[in-house]
Amino acid sequence: MKTQHTRRVPRAAITGIGVIAPNGLRVDSYWKAVGEGLVVLDGITREGCGHLPLRVAGEVRGFDAGGLIEERFLVQTDRFSHFAMAAAALALDDAGIARGEPAEPYDIGVVTAAGSGGGEFGQRELQKLWGQGSRYVGPYQSIAWFYAASTGQISIRGGFKGPCGVVASDEAGGLDAVAHAARAVRRGTGAVVVGGAEAPLAPYSMVCQLGYAELSTVEDPARAYRPFTTAACGFVPAEGGAMLVVEDENRARERGAPVRATVAGHGATFTGASRWERSREGLAHAIRGALDEAGCAPEEIDVVFADALGVPEADRAEALAITDALGEYGSKVPVTAPKTGIGRAYCGAPVLDIAAAVLAMEHRLIPPTPNVFDICHDLDLVMSRARPAEPRTALVLSRGLMGSNAALVVRRGDDSAR
Repeated sequence: MKTQHTRRVPRAAITGIGVIAPNGLRVDSYWKAVGEGLVVLDGITREGCGHLPLRVAGEVRGFDAGGLIEERFLVQTDRFSHFAMAAAALALDDAGIARGEPAEPYDIGVVTAAGSGGGEFGQRELQKLWGQGSRYVGPYQSIAWFYAASTGQISIRGGFKGPCGVVASDEAGGLDAVAHAARAVRRGTGAVVVGGAEAPLAPYSMVCQLGYAELSTVEDPARAYRPFTTAACGFVPAEGGAMLVVEDENRARERGAPVRATVAGHGATFTGASRWERSREGLAHAIRGALDEAGCAPEEIDVVFADALGVPEADRAEALAITDALGEYGSKVPVTAPKTGIGRAYCGAPVLDIAAAVLAMEHRLIPPTPNVFDICHDLDLVMSRARPAEPRTALVLSRGLMGSNAALVVRRGDDSAR
């Protein structure tokens, strides 16, 4: 009689975090700003955007791509890939994984989420085409705009030859990508560099966004993005994002890497573009799915990082979805939305929220929701200042303008990770 061996299913651990955001170009500066509730929303300064009705955004300022990325990559990539590559390098350094010639290249994969791709690079080359002629268009126009460009360039730069992919499912793709990475690890991949970064503030990209009814066109940065309030008037876009290293927990411990958190559960649904009333049921279903996969009871959730779209119908649907999925506990659990201080970086936004959730659990502090001082929903929204707490399990939510809904449960890792 043959002996049956049960294969161990690895837990997916977060061991590295890299952030390029409007309020910080590294994890420490990002967390300091998030913890203090710093607001960096401001008037858009990008060239060619002054005449557009979109006035306020979260710009990444002081970012020197040339000082962080080799010239041979810079000339063939867009700003959104620059953000992703820089954040990936920071995450790998944080995790203690070498780039360039890894010992096990086929054991490391790359997954990114992307919305619009490289609009700035594409616009520049198209202007050359129509203004100067086809001979002046560079060869990299064919790849730099592509929504999968960041995955490709990170894998090439790092020498990573494991499972690679790109997730295109609205803003919720940021959470879906991390779940995809966690599943790859559970199937045997050693580690995955995963996340999302966006650069939607070039003129062409901004014109494309003007078709979103949910976009805020308020000119006062203090009033342009105020979800869950009677003054909610839409969302403010942002650039930047975050990258994580997700790896086999035992593999991480064997090489002495602190486990900052574990990816415990994920759920996803689709309810249709701008059908915010339907998103209530869809988001609640996604939350239940994430809890089920994590083996987590509603009362075990210590903090919720909200999607916080800033549209009255969407905010109401999200508040009700939280109480639908968590029951009576839904109105008692602390809820926060740090993104109101920096804007929504589309696919990068939920990954930034994951980073904030991990840091909140490490620092035992729930960050506030900037610019929001009164709410019109039955939520325990953390406002004004950070709240000391002992969060061990966080629920991160995201919805896309095209109808995707996602929820991710993240658990605190080792105390030594701090």
